[in-house]
Amino acid sequence: MLSRVAESIYWMSRYIERAENVARFIDVNLNLALDLGPEMERQWNSLIYTTGDEENFQKRFRDATQQNVIQFLTLDDTNPNSILSCLQRARENARTVRDMISSPMWEELNKYYLLLRSASPAQVLNAPIEFFQRIILTRYTLDGATQATMSHTEAWHFHRLGQMVERADKTSRILDVKYYILLPEATDVGTPIDANQWAALLKSASALEMYRKAHGRITPAQVAEFLILNRDFPRAMRFCLIRGEQSLLSITGGASGTFRNRAEQRLGRLRSELDYSNIDEIMHSGLHEFIDRFQNRLNAVGEAISETFFAVKPVEGVRPRPFPSAIK
Repeated sequence: MLSRVAESIYWMSRYIERAENVARFIDVNLNLALDLGPEMERQWNSLIYTTGDEENFQKRFRDATQQNVIQFLTLDDTNPNSILSCLQRARENARTVRDMISSPMWEELNKYYLLLRSASPAQVLNAPIEFFQRIILTRYTLDGATQATMSHTEAWHFHRLGQMVERADKTSRILDVKYYILLPEATDVGTPIDANQWAALLKSASALEMYRKAHGRITPAQVAEFLILNRDFPRAMRFCLIRGEQSLLSITGGASGTFRNRAEQRLGRLRSELDYSNIDEIMHSGLHEFIDRFQNRLNAVGEAISETFFAVKPVEGVRPRPFPSAIK
């Protein structure tokens, strides 16, 4: 497979996953607002921290109100992490590799994109809960088409690798924001927090029902353990790394526990760290600090994937011909 084809599939997958996660975060905040009322206003700012777009948002809007945040994260094409921007880039990457993906997958991605492209701010703000539920359900349809109609060859593994890396990142971000940024003092970490906040956190990962089956009562430490260390729940960080490594090794032909390139080394090392971690150690050393290290190392994994598979390596004495890269 050409490196530019693999790169386009990888980034297509990451942008699709990113768009869905932003929709999830907004949807959960909307439902939480029904319980908290006016007290919810201060929570909208946390979504801007989740995507890392504080500086960009502050240039555009004065206050992090519900209306401003939803507009910025949904339909603002000047925000590279808005749902619309993510789907634009995903669709453009898919277009460049149209022959590598199935027709149902391409059609569902177009429907997904057109749903956002045709929406007006008034439509979104007048019935926001229904709108974001529709976005999430549309993504489920796209994911089903991908799993059922795309051969599980190298292309599919690059797709899953991108999806798992992006999902692990977003799960860590929402956990960090809810647990750390919403608590004003470091001494508050580990103290009881309103159950609605933790239920909202689990809902943002579609994890509330599975968490209840596993643990019953909601406690901060058990929520953190479920979203970080669970190896069976599809949005847990450890699950994502396990599946991502499986796809990486399927691409390279490597074996678990060994490495032949920097991508295998970094992803395998990060996965093994979670395999041998426990929540007591994580909480004792500081959850925010743990997640901050995790995100830095996951970024290093992404860089290693790009260096290993996508970077142009000129042959000595031969001038490389330029070609269009994936839309990043």
